[in-house]
Amino acid sequence: MHIVFLCNEYPAPVRGGIGAFTQTLARQLVAHGHRVSVVGVYRNSCTREENDEGVRVLRIASRGPAGIRAIVDNHTLWQVVDALVKTEGVDVIDGPEMSFWNAPRSIGAPCSLRMNGGHHFFSAAEGRRTRPLRARLEQRSFKRAEHLCAVTNFVATRTLDLLGYSARPIEILHNPVDTRRFRPRPDVQAVPGRIVFLGTVCEKKGIRHLIEALPRIRREVPNAHLIVAGPEWFDADSGDSYTRHLLRTCNPEALVGVKFVGAVDHDAVPALLASAEVCACPSLMESQGIAWAEVMATGRALVASSLGPGPEVVRDGVTGLLCDPRDASTLADQVSRLLRNRELRHRLGQCARAEAEARFSVTAIATKNEMWFESIAWRGQGGFRATAHRTSANAVIG
Repeated sequence: MHIVFLCNEYPAPVRGGIGAFTQTLARQLVAHGHRVSVVGVYRNSCTREENDEGVRVLRIASRGPAGIRAIVDNHTLWQVVDALVKTEGVDVIDGPEMSFWNAPRSIGAPCSLRMNGGHHFFSAAEGRRTRPLRARLEQRSFKRAEHLCAVTNFVATRTLDLLGYSARPIEILHNPVDTRRFRPRPDVQAVPGRIVFLGTVCEKKGIRHLIEALPRIRREVPNAHLIVAGPEWFDADSGDSYTRHLLRTCNPEALVGVKFVGAVDHDAVPALLASAEVCACPSLMESQGIAWAEVMATGRALVASSLGPGPEVVRDGVTGLLCDPRDASTLADQVSRLLRNRELRHRLGQCARAEAEARFSVTAIATKNEMWFESIAWRGQGGFRATAHRTSANAVIG
């Protein structure tokens, strides 16, 4: 098959969650013998074609004038995709929630919209109003896409309810974790009392709730301390970082033993997780929770959130412990329980590793995506398998 992913975050210029996922899946699909093209628009970039381990990456320079840049750039993107379909043949076009609002109705290939948590989903989760234009474009994108998939049942049902499309069929395809990189590390000794938080340092990841639970945890486990690892979040209005907000507003007693290490290189994350006795990622909201799956793959004991997709990803008492992060005493009890019980940590970690390999490994997820793409490629008036010659980058992206 020839699969086209729509992605404006493909590494290396920038690295976001969707970009990392797309790269991981695209490389694996190429390894399985498929042809993969990734098309996206990038600011401060020139239009060019790259080869990433067999993945063809078409980067389109953003040229739209201020105010209507998104509209102009999206139009250019679909011109490139249309050229690929007509000159090379495309079996499936896959992209996130906002991808298809401007997709030509006669594009000639089936469009698969992949839900990772879009504008309606996170607006509702964070208790804020949707922006009228973004909301309309997202609704239009869902109408244009013939096929829907999502990273969890939770994000699927919640999003479709918010959009009023609850009757549409949907496929569940988890985001993958590289279980070869994220694996048990017997060469790394866990530091006694160490708790590791992994994720963007912002309110919705539950870091404030974890810090507020620390005094209760230390009363049970005096050597308990917390490593906070993840990129910084900045307030759009004030420009203030969330870390500074925490340092300014949290009880000084709660901040004792807390170390903020910032964003950690992706290759260094497995060793950091392995250094923990307990990993605590008590998010208030997630679409899937990649950090949860990465901890599970590393074989470390995990305390995750019972909110959102938590019970769908982590089996309470089997592959980790769940809690409502808004209840500081319950959160503290779950973390303390694991810090005090080495045997429980070991049992949960072993089960978590096995589950991660079975459900979230790159190989398992790529196979499920192949089956999904094959199932939609020939439905109705969908895509076609092309024999046209491969064109040059200049012919496709001008």
